[in-house]
Amino acid sequence: MTSVVSSSPRTIRIGTRKSQLALIQTYWVQEQLKKSFPDISFDVHTMSTQGDKILDVALAKIGDKGLFTKELEVGMVNQEIDFAVHSLKDLPTRLPEGLVLAAITERENPADALVVHEKHKDKQIDTLPEGAVIGTSSLRRLAQLRHHFPHLTFKDVRGNLNTRMAKLDAGEYDGLILAVAGLERLGMGDRIHQSLPKEISLHAVGQGALGIECRGDDSELLSILKAIEHPETRDRCLAERAFLRELEGGCQVPIGVNTEINGDNLTLTGIVASVDGQKFVKDTVTGKAQNAEQLGQELAQLLRQQGAQEILDQIFTEIQRGS
Repeated sequence: MTSVVSSSPRTIRIGTRKSQLALIQTYWVQEQLKKSFPDISFDVHTMSTQGDKILDVALAKIGDKGLFTKELEVGMVNQEIDFAVHSLKDLPTRLPEGLVLAAITERENPADALVVHEKHKDKQIDTLPEGAVIGTSSLRRLAQLRHHFPHLTFKDVRGNLNTRMAKLDAGEYDGLILAVAGLERLGMGDRIHQSLPKEISLHAVGQGALGIECRGDDSELLSILKAIEHPETRDRCLAERAFLRELEGGCQVPIGVNTEINGDNLTLTGIVASVDGQKFVKDTVTGKAQNAEQLGQELAQLLRQQGAQEILDQIFTEIQRGS
């Protein structure tokens, strides 16, 4: 890999959001790259995105698919930074002209987690009492949990992880649904009360993986970034992203996935659900992992034939009305 580096090593500027989780993820990427390229300087530059600034509005109502990425992408286009580290689930499936998804890192556990108030420590998601208040800012989680547990009450929750935990511990919520990967990366794995099985909650596209975005014409950097790519995670996430892209759904629509690789084969399961959990279409495809994106497109077409597009159209209409 070192052969791709010029005789006078450059300084590579890494862009990231300022949140604690984003910084932890970015410093991990920086560390991995330094191991492979000790002669290159990798400098971290922080930026605030729109999603970091608007904390009093439900994500679905803001309506921008680039909520946590746009400012970083502008920085790359303007050559203020060379690449950006994203939680892959936040990265839109259609990137601005000139930018590419250069690498996908090894995925952490992509499951959703139930975190509970102390008084419910003897409960699981299916034994929480009727009316228990569950906090989530994700329409995907909301739709699936309403489908399985209509007796629970769901309430939007925003803010960083520490803020959400404080609201939970103060009794504002009985439980929260959060990403296992985020909790573990922040050293809060001990707060995971239950990892939700895929039968209850299919995870978000790209959840648990990091996506590295850079300019498509920077061939030297593209070669460098391949050093931290994880091929199995890449194939799984490319299938998931193709599925989402084909359905033209942003991160704030109730679309969930699960991928597994067995030998050369990849199995992709996907769902599209109405926000109230009443309408629910789900199917699975299996094929060669090397055809990951084709499999994602195939699954999207299968679900569209079963009514997925009508569900999504209704959701978009409701969001535009501000409901």
